[in-house]
Amino acid sequence: MSAPETLVADAPDAREATGPAIEVRGLRSQFGDLVIHEDLDLVVPRGEVVGVVGGSGTGKTVLLNTIIGLKSPDAGEVRLLGEDVATLRPSQRAWLDRKIGVLFQHGALFSSLTVLQNVAAPLIEHTRLPRAVIDELAQLKIAMVGLRPESHHQKPAELSGGMRKRAALARALALDPELLFLDEPTAGLDPIGAAAFDALIRDLSRDLGLTVFMITHDLDSLYAMCDRVAVLADKRVVAHTTLSELERSDHPWIREYFLGPRGRAAVAAKAPADPDGTHGQGKGPGPEQTKGRPPSRPDEG
Repeated sequence: MSAPETLVADAPDAREATGPAIEVRGLRSQFGDLVIHEDLDLVVPRGEVVGVVGGSGTGKTVLLNTIIGLKSPDAGEVRLLGEDVATLRPSQRAWLDRKIGVLFQHGALFSSLTVLQNVAAPLIEHTRLPRAVIDELAQLKIAMVGLRPESHHQKPAELSGGMRKRAALARALALDPELLFLDEPTAGLDPIGAAAFDALIRDLSRDLGLTVFMITHDLDSLYAMCDRVAVLADKRVVAHTTLSELERSDHPWIREYFLGPRGRAAVAAKAPADPDGTHGQGKGPGPEQTKGRPPSRPDEG
């Protein structure tokens, strides 16, 4: 089935977007006199899975909110899919919104709606498809994330934590986005549920050709999924490179984070399956890469 038709979401200037998936230049973010980011640069190529880490107060979620347009930059430029976000007309912004999916930290599902209604909501808002077709598409997205048909008529309060994450992911994918933003996707999940969710995101990003921007504190998630990791410190991105390069960094925070006890444990867990030290970056999850980690399972709670 082709992508859902839109009301007014035309590509900017009727041309194909080009350039990196995400490009942030000279960003300043502040609240009153408190400066969170100063002269921050970050470029994310299309098709990569990028993890974003940093200490408390470094503005990881502020950066995500600024990129997706929930906060305006105080200085600098944000470009998504080659387009300067600040200069887009409303119809062009609608086109861009269709290209973006967001999974917020706690899911942000509508509590009064069922799973099917939550996933259908973006299709109702952004397309003029018949309701029967919308429901069919929503059901496909729900199945894609590993939820069973019984979940269609359940409300968020009736779901386990893992199921809520999957329902929210189905909604984020409803419009077939090119860019997927994840804010702490495994927060609150037990280790088995977190590993299964990692596998789901990894498989979907590969199969759907997504560019993924993921904020996380979960070292296992970083090693399971990411092509590169961007480190926020000192009000800017101090490193944006592969995990193997970060392990050799001299930056004090990076060394403490990646070479501390938990970092060493995450590296050790990957070592038998990753003899070349690449951590599976840029590769599909072959059987050796997933050895010792539970597979993605339907209705993982």
